[in-house]
Amino acid sequence: MKGTVKTGLKFAVAVVLMALVWRMVDGAEVATRLRALRPGWVVVAVFLLLGQTVLSALRWRLTAAQLGHRMGLRRALREYFLAQVVNLALPGGVLGDAGRAVRAGAVAGLERAGQAVVFERLAGQAALVAVVLMAALGVSLAPGGIVLPGAMLAGLAVVTVGLLMAGGLVVLTGARWPRVAVWREAAARAVFAREVWPQQVALSLGTVAANLLAFAACAAAVGVWLPLGAVLVILPLVLFTMLVPLTIGGWGLREGAAVALFPLAGATGAEGFAASAAFGVVFLLTSVLGMALWLWPGRTEPGRQQG
Repeated sequence: MKGTVKTGLKFAVAVVLMALVWRMVDGAEVATRLRALRPGWVVVAVFLLLGQTVLSALRWRLTAAQLGHRMGLRRALREYFLAQVVNLALPGGVLGDAGRAVRAGAVAGLERAGQAVVFERLAGQAALVAVVLMAALGVSLAPGGIVLPGAMLAGLAVVTVGLLMAGGLVVLTGARWPRVAVWREAAARAVFAREVWPQQVALSLGTVAANLLAFAACAAAVGVWLPLGAVLVILPLVLFTMLVPLTIGGWGLREGAAVALFPLAGATGAEGFAASAAFGVVFLLTSVLGMALWLWPGRTEPGRQQG
């Protein structure tokens, strides 16, 4: 009952935020642009998001294998698409991943399965943060490029320092806290080992590229053409709002961020709202399409645990 109330409240927050942001911009322009969606760009976005999920599933499969849990590609894809649907449909954005870990834990053990899911998600977020920071530095130094507000640059600097301090804390406290040491050693084996880190980097950058290009394609579908700097700096910041557990699937928060940030790229707030809404719908569509794997006939292997 409590969970139902919480879900209802977050759905209500999403609706209220969408309504408020709609009133802040030219709602008529948003509606016009959404009605005039260019189907070709929508198809491009669908394939890019499907590709992003495939790369994410491959990254999870690789990470789990390094921890001794091998699974077939079909099973990894099925689980990942299911997790995406749950993340988009329920508040928090991580419940689907938690379910993925619990189901894998039946074979690999809950802690090992949890490590694989956490490391896989963190690898993707770390790649997105790295792209934002490098791109922000690049556009700030490039003459005639996007002018980022000083407050945004200061915020990015704080994030950079915070991440470095957090990483240093994990390294320094591992010997004192046994559980931290266990997870640190697992991360070293699953993500940073010499034979695996190039694949982790390639898969993570691939997911970032597919995600950002899909958002750019959705923007193009509503008639908004974003420069490369905007794709690399503004779109990741918009996507990060989907991690804030205040609404369902990031709705409302994502549109508000797009309205605030798209003008930095020379677009209007209404264009940002339309692009973000189109991305949200396409992302949900691709996740539902991926669920077809659960209906596809054939036996799914349960997975194998190694030493």
